[in-house]
Formats: sequence, structure tokens, C-alpha cells
Amino acid sequence: MASSRKHIAKGYVEEIVLEQLYITLDTIINLFGQTSSARTRWLVYILPIEMIKEVNPVEYKDYYKTLGLDKQASQEDIKKTYRRLAKKYHPDTNQGDKQAEERFKEINEAYEVLGDPEKRKKYDTFGSEFNFQNGHNFDPSQYGFGNSAGFEFRTGDGAGFSDFFNMFFGGGGLDFDGIFSRGGMNTRAGAASYKGEDIEARLEITPEEGFHGTKRRISLGGRSGTKNINFKIPKGVKDGERIRLRGQGEPGLNGGPNGDLYLIIEMKTDGKFALDGLDLTMSLDIMPWDAALGGEKEVETIDGRVLVRIPKGIQTDNKIRLAGKGYTDRGGRRGDLYLRIRLVNPRNITEEIRGLYEKMKQASKTK
Repeated sequence: MASSRKHIAKGYVEEIVLEQLYITLDTIINLFGQTSSARTRWLVYILPIEMIKEVNPVEYKDYYKTLGLDKQASQEDIKKTYRRLAKKYHPDTNQGDKQAEERFKEINEAYEVLGDPEKRKKYDTFGSEFNFQNGHNFDPSQYGFGNSAGFEFRTGDGAGFSDFFNMFFGGGGLDFDGIFSRGGMNTRAGAASYKGEDIEARLEITPEEGFHGTKRRISLGGRSGTKNINFKIPKGVKDGERIRLRGQGEPGLNGGPNGDLYLIIEMKTDGKFALDGLDLTMSLDIMPWDAALGGEKEVETIDGRVLVRIPKGIQTDNKIRLAGKGYTDRGGRRGDLYLRIRLVNPRNITEEIRGLYEKMKQASKTK
């Protein structure tokens, strides 16, 4: 039996002249043993035997980062950003600047994909399945591209675009439609299913809503469209905490589960209560005579009314602490409530009150 050596994904295996047109890499490894460079987990990769050759790593391109945009950007935003950047880095206005020329090429490549809704959808589908970072090198054969569909990756000119672009969108590259619709990403057991992409969103609530818990309804737009979601905010949720809504993210691939929605809680600071850790602060308006003479005042706290003693001689911005009347977290720990004093005058000053103020003014001048 004649044999010769050929490169397969940086490793060496023996090529056997067989009658079958196709041979799997697993079969080759089983026949001749696994080489040191072939010890990674392989998915079935079928090629005509004469097409087996070296597969070079490809650099992942984050086209959203190239344009400085978020993944949820609209097509109109993508177009406006592209025009602005293309004008800034155009070779005609940056003659002799190699960096600007390279940047211009990157911008054009990014827009070639993101500016086309169909290409963008394919690119997003691939990016949501593998957590690649911009500049990450990866071997296409290690991510299931191949299987019985007989795909091969070939780099080419591609109008000056990168190998990453040519792999998915260039002539002679991977059949992307086949990969996602004909089982090109299959595992040995059949079509692989993948969880959809998770989504993060910020949600503003008041400390009162967080303290008591509440129900909310939001409208959320994603690549799959806009949907209305009803959910509960649990009692004791804290500022910055993430609420997970299972299955409310982007749809899964090949029957896989939906991603999750993570709501990041932001406490409002412009309402009646301000939250600092587990402590609450609120303003308490009192009349000048109560501040001078002291007294009692009924206060509406976050969980009911209490009678508060006002010490005599208190000033504006002084604080009265009510222990154990602050915010409660989900573990049952509770903070304190601080009443920030603010002296106010009566809205309607009668002649009698005016006369008393005059007497006070005169009295304050005597030593």
C-alpha cells in the first residue's frame, strides 16, 4: 500500500490511497495513532483525499469594534458611522500615511459585512456561538467547519480583504449557508445546537420598588425583533445587582435554548429616598420654631409612619438617625434611615406671624 506524508492542521498523518472518495480524519488517526499535534478534540472533517492540506490559523475580526459600534446598532447608525470614518481615513486626504490606508481598508471590510443585513446576520450568528475576541487566532477546522458537507477553506485575494472575510464571504471560501442550514456544524451525534446570545439591559427603579418588590413590563428590541416581557423585581434587590430572566435573550441555533436576559439594576437618586449601601437618606422639612424649641413630628418612612423627636437647636443639613429603618437586602440585613433637616418658613405668613418674627428679630439684636 503506497503512502506519503501531508499536513493536516499543523500535524502529520499518513495518506492512504483508498478506493473511497472521502476519508475522515478520525479514521486516519485510528489507523495510524494520534500524533502529538492531533491530540485536540476533533470534529469529523471529511474531504476528498486529494484535497487534504495545511489549514492556517485565521484572525477573528470584530467588525463592530472596527467601527466603534455596539452590536445592537441600527443599519442607519452603521451607514452614518462608515461614511464618517471613510471620509476621515480616505487615502486622498491622508497621502503617504500607511496607517490611515490600513485603517481605511479595515473600515471598508467591516462595512462590507455589517452594511449588508444578510452578511451581518451570518456574521452575528457565527460570533454568538464562539466567544472570540478581536485579533484572536483560530483554526477553522477545530470549530466543526466541514463534516459530511465536504467544506474546504481557501484564502484568496478577496479584493484586498482579510482571510477572515474571505473565509466567510469571499469567492471559494466556506459555504456559510451550508454550515448553518445543511449540518456543516454537526457533531458526531448529529446537528449541534447552540444557546442563543445573552443580552444585558439597564433598569432604573426607586428604592421603594426595590424594598417592597414590584412587577414590571418592558419592551426590548434585539436582532429577533421587539418583544414585551413581564417580570418581578424581588424584594431587597441592590444597586448594580443583575437579575437573570432565563430564556429571554437571543434565539438559539439549530433548536438550541434561547440566551438569557440580564437586567442590571440602577437605583434612582432623584426621588424621596437616596440609597447608600443599606442606608437611606431623606429630607425632613421643619419650621423655625420646631428647630429652635424642639418637638415631635410624624414622618413617612419607607415602611410606614413613625413619630420622630426633634432636638432643640437643630440646624439645616443636620441629620437625625433612625436605627433599623433603612433598606433591607435579600439576606434580611437592614440599614438605618437618616433624616436630613431643612428649615422652611410657613407658606402663608399672617400678620400675627409677621409680628412675632419682628419681635424675634428685635430680640436677637439685644445682648
